Amino acid sequence: MELFFYIGILVFLFTLATFDLSIGVANDAVNFMSPAVGAKVAKFKTAIIVAAVGIFVGATTSSGMMDIARHGIMQPQHYYLNEVMCIFLAVSATDVILMDIFNTLGLPTSTTVSMVFGLFGATTALALTKIIGEGAAYGDLINTDKALTVIISIFLSVAIAFVFGLIVMWISRVVFTFNYEKKLKYGIAVFGGLSITSIFYFLLVSGLKNSKLLISINPEWTPAYMDEHKLYILLTCFVVFTILVEILHLLKVNIFKLIVLFGTFALAMAFAGNDLVNFIGVPLAGLESVLVWFDSGCPDASTYAMDTLAVPSTQPFFVNAKPWFLIGAGIIMTIAVMTSKKARKVIENTNNLSRQDDGEEIFSSSKLARKTVRGVLTATSFVSSYVPKKTTNWINSRFNTEEAILEEGMAFDLVRASVNLVLAGLLIVVGTSLQLPLSTTYVAFMVAMGSSLADRAWGRETAVYRITGVITVVGGWFITAGAAFLMSMTIASINYFGGFIAMICIVGVIAFVLINNNRKFKQKQQESENVDTLFRQLVRCTDKAQSWTLLRQHVTNTQNEILTTAHNMIPLIVDGLVKDDIKRLREAQHQLEETRSLWKRYRRKEILGMRKIDPLMAVEKNTWFHLGCNNISQMLYGLKRMLELIIEHVDNNFNPMPEQYAEELRPLAQDVLNYIRQVQGMIVSGDFTRFDEIVVDGNALKAQISTVRHKLQNHIQHEDANIKIALLYLNTLQELQEITSMLRHLIRAAKRFQE
Repeated sequence: MELFFYIGILVFLFTLATFDLSIGVANDAVNFMSPAVGAKVAKFKTAIIVAAVGIFVGATTSSGMMDIARHGIMQPQHYYLNEVMCIFLAVSATDVILMDIFNTLGLPTSTTVSMVFGLFGATTALALTKIIGEGAAYGDLINTDKALTVIISIFLSVAIAFVFGLIVMWISRVVFTFNYEKKLKYGIAVFGGLSITSIFYFLLVSGLKNSKLLISINPEWTPAYMDEHKLYILLTCFVVFTILVEILHLLKVNIFKLIVLFGTFALAMAFAGNDLVNFIGVPLAGLESVLVWFDSGCPDASTYAMDTLAVPSTQPFFVNAKPWFLIGAGIIMTIAVMTSKKARKVIENTNNLSRQDDGEEIFSSSKLARKTVRGVLTATSFVSSYVPKKTTNWINSRFNTEEAILEEGMAFDLVRASVNLVLAGLLIVVGTSLQLPLSTTYVAFMVAMGSSLADRAWGRETAVYRITGVITVVGGWFITAGAAFLMSMTIASINYFGGFIAMICIVGVIAFVLINNNRKFKQKQQESENVDTLFRQLVRCTDKAQSWTLLRQHVTNTQNEILTTAHNMIPLIVDGLVKDDIKRLREAQHQLEETRSLWKRYRRKEILGMRKIDPLMAVEKNTWFHLGCNNISQMLYGLKRMLELIIEHVDNNFNPMPEQYAEELRPLAQDVLNYIRQVQGMIVSGDFTRFDEIVVDGNALKAQISTVRHKLQNHIQHEDANIKIALLYLNTLQELQEITSMLRHLIRAAKRFQE
């Protein structure tokens, strides 16, 4: 019976591993796909196919699982089978949940950190039971050095990659400039030779060095042989590839595209072989544990010590089946990278942070970002004052972003894409050679951020938003470590003390989290797809007249959307007040918060759009554009002021609104809704022939609301009335009147802006 129980756990572990592989490759796809996608070196499907082939080859030629799941964190000789299975289940559950959360948010994180700290947390939970129950020493139960190594790697990866990305990109841009097509004859052979040599050596060291593929080709090509002849391999590759690049350049082959595609393949292969395949290390360690226990004949899993996990496995079935597991992992990851929408979202967010031109900023500004930008500007100004003016002018001429070669949909050019891939691979190789614990995810991301800073992609208009994004991502990496530790520790404790029932509950929780995250992701994806198509066209447009057409349509769409939200919110607010219904008011509050956040993004984008149109037209339209923005802002603030007081009144269960007030309020609110529809229809259609009539109607509606207000004020002063509800009703009338006034001003501003 106990055997069937553990077989069930194994089935669930491998099910989680399947999800983990899919989710993991979706998050780590940013590392090897971002340069190719951002620079549009080929069609997206082509880039996906190159990465997918690299993933499959890397997974199937991998030398095996990283031993961290077996004895990297725990000292297995001190744990029994039932305990290690609790640990493995907790780690797998934690990995799946954390990776899916980060993918849903569209943020890259380290899959290795998630697994290592998950193992650390789950093992700590079981170690505490032994410390309390048996008096064992913590240092004997857990290998704390591994966790400390990963923590150090976080700091090293972030700092080293960012600094080197900045320096190498700065030098590359000085050599090639943004108009690199005219500079290719200067150094392209050397640059290409160095780049392809770096990528090829990275492929050997991180992808194939420990695999059986090289040995099967030539038995002498062992890891020891590679280390011994390192310099010879590098020099030979550099000479051969430099000559080859020069020949290809003379044949009009785009060398940068070749570098990026080759780098994409190499990085994808290395990630699959060294990082992503680690996800099945946990279930394979569980499988080995159960097989060894079953062969031992020991009837009680709670008394069978897992000493065998401390040494390489010799179990025949496990050794023979492992290649098939690797092939299966490669197939799963290949399918995942080709079909995952979350992978595309993570890639898109990373490329947005390093985008060369202005555009939609997905992160808002933060206090830390603002202080950072201010400090950098001060330091730059100080340093510039000591640099000769001729030198400054020459450097600025090499960084003339007006010459940037950016096709439709490109986030950055081919030079930066090449630097990102080559440098990421080179740093990983150097870190591996020096036994530095560099995180591949952190290296790839921070190289991209450093190169974008060197490329002056973070201008004064965008720096605070980009830095906030980087802080958010880096902060998420630290959160990954802490969350993985605590979550895995909690789940392992529940598994250990709750037994079979607890494990079933954990399965249910995982299923709920995955379903809920996918639902939220689809909703956000649909919203983003419906928002930005027009703006993206506006950012890429170079024709001033066409830019004006796109901007005018975008402003019209924005005003239409805000008015639609206001039209939907007012009935919710009025019904919530009249019927004493807090649920309707909460719904209105949620809609208002989303709309205000949306409005801030729209306004920022449209201000960028104003810079794309003809300067003389911008001067003419500027006043009416900002007046329209102010009218919308005031209308939203009016809804906010009205709603806050009503929620406070209803939520505190104060006296409900008398029917006398309700009978007055309902028709007034309906008149305001009708007026919103009239204004909205005129703005959307662009037909302002009834403009004077609409303005007159607005004045009449204001006067109507004013009459009711004065009547209410007299009622409060001369009759015995409930002051709280009367003042609340008075505030509601005042805000409705203010909203009507803003609508009148908005229609005037819209008319003058669209003309």
